[in-house]
Amino acid sequence: MDLDRRNETVVVADTEAGGRLDRLLAARIADLSRSRLKALILAGEVAVGGGTIRDPGHRVNAGDTIVVTLPPPEPAEPEAEAIPLAVVHEDDDLVVIDKPAGLVVHPAAGHRTGTLVNALIAHCGDSLSGIGGVRRPGIVHRLDKDTSGLLVVAKNDAAHKSLAAQFADHGRTGALARGYLAFVWGNPPRPKGTIDAPIDRHPRARDKMAVRQGGREAVTHWIVLERYVGIDGRPVASLVECRLETGRTHQIRVHLAHIGHPLLGDDVYGLGFKTKAALLSGPAGEALEALGRQALHAYLLGIDHPTQGEYLEFRSELPDDLRRLRDTLDAQGAFG
Repeated sequence: MDLDRRNETVVVADTEAGGRLDRLLAARIADLSRSRLKALILAGEVAVGGGTIRDPGHRVNAGDTIVVTLPPPEPAEPEAEAIPLAVVHEDDDLVVIDKPAGLVVHPAAGHRTGTLVNALIAHCGDSLSGIGGVRRPGIVHRLDKDTSGLLVVAKNDAAHKSLAAQFADHGRTGALARGYLAFVWGNPPRPKGTIDAPIDRHPRARDKMAVRQGGREAVTHWIVLERYVGIDGRPVASLVECRLETGRTHQIRVHLAHIGHPLLGDDVYGLGFKTKAALLSGPAGEALEALGRQALHAYLLGIDHPTQGEYLEFRSELPDDLRRLRDTLDAQGAFG
């Protein structure tokens, strides 16, 4: 296997036996650790035969050409960036942000700049708490990139400790409240319910989560707010409110898909439901197509103030893209 470094890439031409991608690279690129190589694969920086591969266990055939892109060195800490923020509330201890869809919360592989953390560093300066680490200063909880809504950030260490404890408790003994509005496919058979199903990494797709025995406890409470009919006069979608008792990665998306009602626009957990868009009216179908994300909004956030003690509650209206989706679904026909 010949190694050629040019223009920040590593080209590996393998004329020997094939095998697992991560093991082949680890055996032939001695100056990169296995964890570093795995991170590069998961970040989409490795191509086999001209196609990007994100699975470290991908089987490489004899004769395949592997190209590993080596990103330039990154700064040790995120830098301040003048990104506009919708500030709902701010005092000496915390700031509540109404996060737009498309904004990544903290730097990670593939998103080193343009994140909420970069914006917060510019907005708050040196006051941000450092407990979360250099890449997550002040971050107590997070929302997926394409989920919009309310998020609280600590501005000092004392506030971070208090808020982190509230989120770790998930409102079981305290006042923490988190509410989400979710547009889902189908018509849940009951007006409300609870999903109690453990969540862990997907066994094959490592960028996904899944309900799995032995996973971490995950509990989601849901209630149907509105139901919508399709062009055939039958139920096609619903608006559901979700409250979390735990805070697992992708929890609402995974849980709702698990009970057969994935989020509209969710190309990860609701891919098999895309054909149902044909049951939407022209305006509703156009609104869904324009959405370009999962139809999920964190509309409610309630916390105890970390130093003053009083309960604070914030609400966020549906953003324009979800409001348009709701209006067109409602015009198509709603019931019960």
